[in-house]
Amino acid sequence: MELLKRNIHMDRVRAEAVTQITLEDDVNIPENKPDVSTLNLEKGEIVIEEIKPAADSVTVRGHLRYVILYHTTEEGSSLVVVEGNLPLEEKIHLQGALPSDTVTLDWDVEDLTVNMINTRKLNIQSLATLTAKVEDLYDEEVPIAIHGDEAVEYRRMPLELAQIVICKNDVYRLKDEVLLPSNYPNIFQILWNNISLADVEFKVMEEKLAVSGDVRVFILYEGEGEEHPVRSFETTLPFSGVLECHGCREGMLPDIRYRLGQQEIAVRPDFDGEERSIGLELVMDISIKIYEEEKQEILSDIYGVSNEITTETHKANLRKLLSKVTGKTKVTDHIHVTGSTVLQLLHSEGSVALEQQKTVENGILLQGAMSVKVMYITGEDESPYGCTQAQIPYSYTLEVPDIAPEDLGKVHAEVEQLQVTMLDGEEMDVKAILCFTTTVFKSIPVNLISAVTVSDLDTGRMGSLPGLVVYMVKEGDNLWNIGKQYYVPVDSLRQLNDLESDELKAGQKILVVKGNIGNAR
Repeated sequence: MELLKRNIHMDRVRAEAVTQITLEDDVNIPENKPDVSTLNLEKGEIVIEEIKPAADSVTVRGHLRYVILYHTTEEGSSLVVVEGNLPLEEKIHLQGALPSDTVTLDWDVEDLTVNMINTRKLNIQSLATLTAKVEDLYDEEVPIAIHGDEAVEYRRMPLELAQIVICKNDVYRLKDEVLLPSNYPNIFQILWNNISLADVEFKVMEEKLAVSGDVRVFILYEGEGEEHPVRSFETTLPFSGVLECHGCREGMLPDIRYRLGQQEIAVRPDFDGEERSIGLELVMDISIKIYEEEKQEILSDIYGVSNEITTETHKANLRKLLSKVTGKTKVTDHIHVTGSTVLQLLHSEGSVALEQQKTVENGILLQGAMSVKVMYITGEDESPYGCTQAQIPYSYTLEVPDIAPEDLGKVHAEVEQLQVTMLDGEEMDVKAILCFTTTVFKSIPVNLISAVTVSDLDTGRMGSLPGLVVYMVKEGDNLWNIGKQYYVPVDSLRQLNDLESDELKAGQKILVVKGNIGNAR
């Protein structure tokens, strides 16, 4: 007797660890930079240089790249940029990791604080979260049929399964160029920039993946001229393109994560040779997982009629798509500015921190805060530009019917819309729409038959069974377990008792005739 099986392609997280690290250092202002008067803006990102796995751990090396914008009272320029790196080396405990594993790392700069020690020295502190993960691809063998000459009964269980078809990392490169409007001065040097992605969408097509979205660009620059006037420029650039993705086709389910990686922004001459063109070269790092849904019947139980059939089973977790959902919520707040008067808003940017993700009834409770930075023009000669920051908390339940705590689902959060308006010289109104998306898979715990053994019937046991019996149905009984107990095919029981369905009621009488093989399969 041969048990036929089919491979179901699966992926799983074998090891995962999250750790928070603090980076701090005192840094000197380079000699070619003027003294610091007041601090304005700062930003930082983690750059990973090496990921070295070991037994139950992984060592991460890299640096925190920081950029700081400050005011100076020295002649020549009111705003100055200073950049640098803080070294990073961390050993993360990662239970189950092996030296041969490929470890993926995700990071978030939770907080970056810059303080003046004096006009030539700054203190930089940063809190970063690192998430290390080892993911496996494996095949789960499920029994789908049995071949042999023996008379056996088997029961099938229909399942809707999601198996992974593609799992890979890729990059999408964006190149674009934008010209300043005619009423803007030529660019002498860029002081500050912020580049972000918005409304990014992926669509599975035949052998390729379509990608589209917007690039939001903000620059603060010194213009040409004796006084080097400071100007700001903001624009949105749409983009679209395709990635080669062999093996995918329409109708498959994408679960794709992305992050804006390497960014290069440069000033270039326009057709007239003037410094008015802004060139962008961006890299989008993409984690691609594509699944396929299918219906599959598996053998859930087997028993013999003319022979003894024993089965070996093992526990497995299959899964099906539960829901692919998107939810949005509004957040509003007022920001009060102290120490200066706001004359005009220049730029605002926001990001979402997901601090807690908890499964609740029919949904996922999401809690965290939206970080908002607003740059503005003040009425002060010594510090003509200011920046304020605020944390706006949120609590939102993403609706996912029938979700259970063990079901899989990682939520992606982003600021979809952000609007900041002045109420007066000291207060701003903030309105935003936060967007949350996730793909949730329902866990299906099953005992899979992995092997069958055929042997002769136990004559002693068979002799102890009556040739004819009227069986009184108990609560929880069905034709299958009655037939299995007496080595009788289910169809024979159904025909003998003139039953139109397999449903039985407690107290019902079922006639069982031993040796009535009938329609055994």
